[in-house]
Amino acid sequence: MKKQAHFSKMKILLFLFFLPALMIAQETVTGNVLSKSSNQAVPFINIVEKGTSNGTTTDIDGNFSMTVNSFPTTLVFSSVGFKTVEQEVSSSAAITVYIEEGAVLDEIVIVGNRAKPRTVIESPVAIDNITSEELTISAQPELDKMIAFRVPSYNSTQQTISDATAHFDPSELRNLGPSRTLVLVNGKRKNQSALVYVNETPGRGEVGVDMKSIPPAAIERVEVLRDGASAQYGSDAIAGVINIILKEDVEKSTINLGTGVTTEGDGFTYSGSFNTTINPDFGGYINFTADFYHQDYTNRAGEPGNDLLFGNVFQPDPDAVANGDLTQEEFDAQQALANSLLDGSNPWIQENPDLGMIVGQPEYDRLGLAINAGFPYASDTAEFYAFGSFQKRDGKSFALYRAPYWVPDPFNLLHEPGTEYQGFQPTFETDIRDNSFSVGNRWKMFKEWNFDISYTFGRNAVDYEVNNSLNPDLGANSPTSFNPGGYSFSNHIGNLDISRNFGDVSVSLGSEVRQERFVTKAGELASYFGGGAQSFPGLTPENALNETRSNFGVYGGVDWDIDEAFLVSGAVRYEDYSDFGENFTWKVAARYLLNNSRGAIRASVNTAFRAPSLHQIYLSNIQTLQLADGSIGQQGTFNNADPIIIDPVNGLGVPQLDAEESFNIAGGVTYRFTPNFSIAVDYYNIKVEDRVLLTNPLGFDDDDTSINAVEQVLIDNAIGNITFFVNAVDTKTQGVDLVANYRGISLGKGTLDVNAAFNWNETDIDGTITVPEKILNAGYTNIFNREEQSRITTARPNVKGVLGLSYDIAKFNFVLNNTYFGEVTWRSSSGPDFDQTFAGKVLTDLTVSYRFADWVTGKVTANNLLDVYPDEIETFGDFGTDLGGRFRYPWEVNQFGFNGTFLQAGLNFTF
Repeated sequence: MKKQAHFSKMKILLFLFFLPALMIAQETVTGNVLSKSSNQAVPFINIVEKGTSNGTTTDIDGNFSMTVNSFPTTLVFSSVGFKTVEQEVSSSAAITVYIEEGAVLDEIVIVGNRAKPRTVIESPVAIDNITSEELTISAQPELDKMIAFRVPSYNSTQQTISDATAHFDPSELRNLGPSRTLVLVNGKRKNQSALVYVNETPGRGEVGVDMKSIPPAAIERVEVLRDGASAQYGSDAIAGVINIILKEDVEKSTINLGTGVTTEGDGFTYSGSFNTTINPDFGGYINFTADFYHQDYTNRAGEPGNDLLFGNVFQPDPDAVANGDLTQEEFDAQQALANSLLDGSNPWIQENPDLGMIVGQPEYDRLGLAINAGFPYASDTAEFYAFGSFQKRDGKSFALYRAPYWVPDPFNLLHEPGTEYQGFQPTFETDIRDNSFSVGNRWKMFKEWNFDISYTFGRNAVDYEVNNSLNPDLGANSPTSFNPGGYSFSNHIGNLDISRNFGDVSVSLGSEVRQERFVTKAGELASYFGGGAQSFPGLTPENALNETRSNFGVYGGVDWDIDEAFLVSGAVRYEDYSDFGENFTWKVAARYLLNNSRGAIRASVNTAFRAPSLHQIYLSNIQTLQLADGSIGQQGTFNNADPIIIDPVNGLGVPQLDAEESFNIAGGVTYRFTPNFSIAVDYYNIKVEDRVLLTNPLGFDDDDTSINAVEQVLIDNAIGNITFFVNAVDTKTQGVDLVANYRGISLGKGTLDVNAAFNWNETDIDGTITVPEKILNAGYTNIFNREEQSRITTARPNVKGVLGLSYDIAKFNFVLNNTYFGEVTWRSSSGPDFDQTFAGKVLTDLTVSYRFADWVTGKVTANNLLDVYPDEIETFGDFGTDLGGRFRYPWEVNQFGFNGTFLQAGLNFTF
């Protein structure tokens, strides 16, 4: 019945969407506001009918429409940063008003306020406004990396040897995990990816948005709200919100072409993008973007010259001969093999000191399209809009090399008969599609009420392919290429947002209906038969599922400008999910302007929540990984709906997943010392209760005399380890953000802009970790060990800083960007003797641009100019830390990757 109620609410919203814009005032004053100096439209100018409280604001394009009491009348136009203008109006004919700049106008942002857009300084919460030009300064190929090199509290790094995770890259705000950052596009919720990060990387057990999926060339700016915002936007906004604003009616078309390569000679890239606007005869705009990108793999594998991992794995049991398990000859042969691996005398290792590995960024091809369109009507008082994107990525990464002493090929499937067998390295290949589309209508009703109704569809899907591999259990009948299945996630979202300004009071309210679907597609039989394909056994028919849920949310918010300086803001939200029930969140924020609006003191208190994703509830699979005992074997992840996990009698008695809840406080000060120099400092403290986590692998204990409940599950499913999702840990995250900008500094015959930003962040586990009773009674006292704890407390830099310099002189532009990535620590599950801290490092990027003509600019870039690498792994005797020397640089914790210097060149054409 609950689902039917949700669908009924969705139908109501869809019906409202097609309502005509009724009650548009017949007697109105319309017009637009332009800057006197640049002749450009000025958005969000306050307009009041003189002597009354009747007013409105210009929209994002500088247009306005309002009713007046009678003609003639006088309208007063004002805003921070502009001189006040009074304009007499005697008829309903459209007018154009020119307004003159006074003090420098701050950037206006939309995120964080449902009713009235505000400037960065006027906002009661911390917001970064990053233009497309600032994003491209980093010369990074994808949006997540662009933001990471601009916003210190945001982290994203390329992963390696991690199956599909290598093709998505976990990214997050304030080191709170990918799941706790909400991503919007033009203010509408972006769909999550289909992937759960289950490998041993930052973000393990989390689900995020595929930040690679939006063409950077389509982006006008990115607004980063660094504050909890669930009361305004719903689930996932615990750490903050990223709002991606797409380009609209651009004046010129642009083409960008580029190529690059590392100084090691690998990682070759080439790319291109095109952006343009079409203006139909009937009015409005259609902005279109297309881009492509190709990337070769890089290889920075270790060269140990031995194999401590398998040298220990192949050590024969000393009692094997006495027990009759081995003959003396077999025992001697196994011992000789183990010794040759340990001391490097094995002939294959002498020829392959890197153990055949390829460790680095994956190879992939990307093709993306985006569209953003708006069509005003009713004398520009209403607008129909639509926007969306589609992207396809085909990627190839690499698994652990199957050395000839590890996996044999007795049937010559991967080597020719009569030739010496050299082993093989399976490839893990992905076909990723991400598409989203929103359509909506904005209009005014009942004089000054603003309505916005929209529908959004989003889908992310990934299909896997394993090549250059085999399934030993199929013998001579094994294929060497496998289809192991895939995942998809989609959502349908309906939104109705209503707002109005009553002079000093702004009111917003609205609702959202959302349906989500998670699909697991089984692989072909050969991929999962027996032990399955080497590197990634396929998803079985038992893993296959098609699950949905729906939720309905309503919100309300009020902003009250008590006087010109003091603002108080509040919001509440109610959500009802079809699977786990209800949730209520609230937020209160305040801001006091200082010294003629040159600065502000701000603070906020809010509760937030995150619904466990459908992926976390239903995901199940089996992978070939390093097991808890250091060996290589099969690990199973079982879902939170499986009786094996949740049944208290015949299963492990794990509770069903519930929502995470948080309590956030934040406060800060921002000040503009001169028109060109400003600083903002903010403190935050975020407590999260009942975080959903993926447990560390649970394996067999040391007691061979009995079988406990966990071991019974392992035996029944022919696996060596088991993991599952559970609400089990509380965390406390606190930190400080500092942002400083000094622009337009005269230096010689040019001008210098300086951008500096800093983040200190610390996450601690608060209290004890909850272990389900039946698992605790089986002797497993810890389901989230030191290694997993470090993944959420020390795997990302707790200090990060950016210092960027941009110098313009004549036709040249020089950009020097320095990014400090603080230390990270990997904590071993075996104890503190094996821990390692990797020192903080500075990466320097240098870009030189030259404008050959008004329509063409050339650019060369050296990313990581000084060829900085992370510290190398020290194993302290634990061969599992670097997988027997296969990894030279850290992979379970990650600061900035390990590609070294990357050189790029490109051309930009405008016409």
